[in-house]
Amino acid sequence: MKKYFLILLFIPNLALANPSHSDNIIDESKATFALHPKKLNWEFEGFFGRFDKASIQRGYQVYKEVCSACHSLKLMSYRNLQDIGFSEAEVKQIASEYLVTDGPNDDGDMFERPALPSDKFAPPYPNEQSARSANGGAYPPDLSLIIKARHDGPNYVYSLLNGYVDAPDGFDLANGKNYNPYFEGRQISMPAPINDDGQVEYKDGTIATKEQIIIDVVNFLQYASEPETEQRKKMGVRTMIFLGILLVLLVLAKRAIWKNVK
Repeated sequence: MKKYFLILLFIPNLALANPSHSDNIIDESKATFALHPKKLNWEFEGFFGRFDKASIQRGYQVYKEVCSACHSLKLMSYRNLQDIGFSEAEVKQIASEYLVTDGPNDDGDMFERPALPSDKFAPPYPNEQSARSANGGAYPPDLSLIIKARHDGPNYVYSLLNGYVDAPDGFDLANGKNYNPYFEGRQISMPAPINDDGQVEYKDGTIATKEQIIIDVVNFLQYASEPETEQRKKMGVRTMIFLGILLVLLVLAKRAIWKNVK
């Protein structure tokens, strides 16, 4: 009798531990939570991670030809491009293609001039109001720190750029919005910026698949967010080596000093 009683007690626990499959099905037409980003193995991650400068250069080309029409990069100067492999002459040429506001001049007026390598990247809009007016009220965020500003930044940006799909049947998509399950609320004002293979023609001859374009621009934005990454990791390795040597010397010194003490 006691045996049957225990079985009866155990059955409800089984039901709770193994809910029906239908209870786990998510109604995509009503879901608004963001999916977790896909996980990629990035070359810059890890203790010995480093930048792929060829990819970063291609990523800058993607930013210049695709992203810079709407998104600024306020914290980055043109001279920073030398760190990723551009020559001084190339940086001067790149900077000179843009106009920046300077002044005042002797008459007290502001004026425009070609940018110099020391100037910050020229923004696409003069102010926030102008940016909102051109984008239906939405304000394109600055991308200088976008990787650091988002949880799991590299994977988030990669997943977001890859995540544009048609809204499921029954989903209440607002006018002017685009469906993206990796964005909180799953409705985003920005249309898919990267749609097809070959959208960018790489100067180094790399085949510009959609996947490659997105990986390259993520590498560039990671560099823009943390340009000191390689120097910081090198300093970390040197510090650990120094501390290791110091530990050995301290242990040897301790043994030498206390060897005659019993």
